[in-house]
Amino acid sequence: MIEKAEMAAHFDQMNLARIDAATVRAAIAAGQERVGGFVVGQSTGTSGNRGYYLISDRERFVWLGVILAKTLPDALWRRHRVALALPGLSSLYRSASSGSRISLGFFDLGEGVEAWADDLTAFAPDTIVAPPKVLRWLSEQGRLSAQTIFSGAEVLDPVDREIIEAATGRVVCEIYMATEGLFGVSCPHGVLHLAEDVVHFEWSRPSRDSALQSPIVTDFTRRTQALVRYRMNDLLELSDQPCRCGSPYQAVKRIEGRADDMLQLAGAGGAVRIVTPDVVRNAIVDSHPSIRDFRLVQTGPATIRVWLAADVPGEAEDRVRTGLGARLAALGVLPEIIVARGFDLPFDRKLRRVRRDFS
Repeated sequence: MIEKAEMAAHFDQMNLARIDAATVRAAIAAGQERVGGFVVGQSTGTSGNRGYYLISDRERFVWLGVILAKTLPDALWRRHRVALALPGLSSLYRSASSGSRISLGFFDLGEGVEAWADDLTAFAPDTIVAPPKVLRWLSEQGRLSAQTIFSGAEVLDPVDREIIEAATGRVVCEIYMATEGLFGVSCPHGVLHLAEDVVHFEWSRPSRDSALQSPIVTDFTRRTQALVRYRMNDLLELSDQPCRCGSPYQAVKRIEGRADDMLQLAGAGGAVRIVTPDVVRNAIVDSHPSIRDFRLVQTGPATIRVWLAADVPGEAEDRVRTGLGARLAALGVLPEIIVARGFDLPFDRKLRRVRRDFS
């Protein structure tokens, strides 16, 4: 198995063109999307190091065909207007606009949603693909009119799904995609299914105390750059029930986040306890009904900082300390929990509600 660090270090040995990662970095820094006739791109680097990809034009259109078949299966006989508000928009996405039956609108997350909300309304998309924070903002403002809603690029938290679906009356679907490829798309019932027709999945379990697993992927559509037994950093919980849509592909209960964001808290006797993001998220949200958003960061071996919205009642702070403290105590750890008010909503980078800044 290989991971992101090995892929970057031996990038030239992992692609047929023998192009190294430094060349790709330099091209992207210069605003170029091609090196030696190949399409190149990079991840957002939220885990501290970037991943890179190199594909041919043939692979680019294979990728496009797969994602269109899974997200817009009626595209051959029906025209679509698709709004894309995703980080790192490249020729991978723009290649779809060359088709006569799909009109794409591109909206820059770095400018902030308010800067292009009117343009989005004027574009009148029937389908939108955007991070959940963008979908939530648009729905809360009454500006999410698309009939088909796909969340992508970030974890779709249950609280975000609830708010978006309540405001729009529509099911929020997901696109599970990373720098390494397309790994899953939701069916019309909103259940995420892995793309097992093009990718082989194996699994590793980062924590024995959790049902969450990390995928190890082998992509059979890739020819230019090898992606074989590549261990992803994502945390997924798989479903053991068949989906009512009838798909034979593995259903996913939820994508929880990244293994990098699992808390590593010092317990009794100095033992380190691994706590997955869902544990602390549920404890915070369940503490008080007014809590619809938060941020949590582990800043030390036994220190957690939590930020709540400025408008939640004062009693919510005590409830969070008590509820989160009790949940962690049950796991054998008693960290200091510091609660404060106010946080930003970043549109120019990924939103990570639970984060570990301590190693």
